[in-house]
Amino acid sequence: MNRRFMLFAAIVAGVLVALTASNIRYSPWTNTVARTVDQRGPLADAERANIELFERVSPSVVQVAARSAAANPLAEDEGGGAGAASGTGFVWDNDGHVVTNNHVVQNGSEVAVRFASGEVAQAEIIGAAPNYDLAVLRIRSARKMPPPVALGSSSELKVGQSAFAIGNPFGLDQSLTSGIISALKRRLPTSSGREITNVIQTDTAINPGNSGGPLLDSAGRLIGVNTAIISPSGSSAGIGFAVPVDIVNRVVPELIKNGRVPTPGIGIIAASEAVATRLGVEGVIIVRTAPGSPAERAGIRGVDFNSGALGDVIVQVDGKPVHRLSDLTDQIELVGAGKSIRIGLKRGSQARDITIDIVDISRS
Repeated sequence: MNRRFMLFAAIVAGVLVALTASNIRYSPWTNTVARTVDQRGPLADAERANIELFERVSPSVVQVAARSAAANPLAEDEGGGAGAASGTGFVWDNDGHVVTNNHVVQNGSEVAVRFASGEVAQAEIIGAAPNYDLAVLRIRSARKMPPPVALGSSSELKVGQSAFAIGNPFGLDQSLTSGIISALKRRLPTSSGREITNVIQTDTAINPGNSGGPLLDSAGRLIGVNTAIISPSGSSAGIGFAVPVDIVNRVVPELIKNGRVPTPGIGIIAASEAVATRLGVEGVIIVRTAPGSPAERAGIRGVDFNSGALGDVIVQVDGKPVHRLSDLTDQIELVGAGKSIRIGLKRGSQARDITIDIVDISRS
């Protein structure tokens, strides 16, 4: 018994010596109350700016839920494939209009929005533009509408400037992410088969559920509507896209007024910029023309797939050089359906100018 006691005492003495050597003091009567919180200094300017932006804009950002009448109300699918979809929207004006993506609500017969305050209100779809992946909702009743999101301009954007997104990724409401504008003048296919031009590319985290939400500049102004990501996994991989606000500001008033918006065009299918670059061609390569379109009637020729020979290349529009498709579509949308433009064509070594009508290609 004495030997055991002596062994235990030796072990305890060794531990105490080790603790003393390492300047560690231990007492069974150590104070167990919570530690005092250290006061931090003032927030950095960038932090204060981010907080102010979120607090000012987030009340005007809503969660949008759409479902078909036959869908399970407990189902949730951002793409709407299961008859239910969840996304984001934002207050457009003081008349109860909310803007979101068309693909969020396109399969829904019943739509509801949830405000930052937690209030839920029913809404109706009053207009949709699949060619621009935009839709406008009208709130049927709400206790108090938040203020509209301030508008910026996408024509003034520069690659490298800050960008912010507020939305509901994966159904988690009122999330803020930040990044930069990583590219401009991208082309984005839509579910209607048409491409949106001048699309904004950003590395701001955009995930399923962010669709239809606002992309903002550092002043909290709307510069785009978040609409898509490129990711094998379906989650943010640093490449997100937003419909530029200059297009939104043209399309949304038409949707509010008429429920639809004309899509001006001349009826051409163009090759990608990558193809033009590989071929060493500067301009818009015509792949083919749509049957019965102004381009077909004007005799514009597409690629000969049997021989692989190029047809016409558009190199000018209304006296301005055309380097890429967005140069052409910008001018077409500026002029509008029902009018005409003058385009310069190059076929081999031959060049010619023609005047061609602009029509509403959404009807064809």
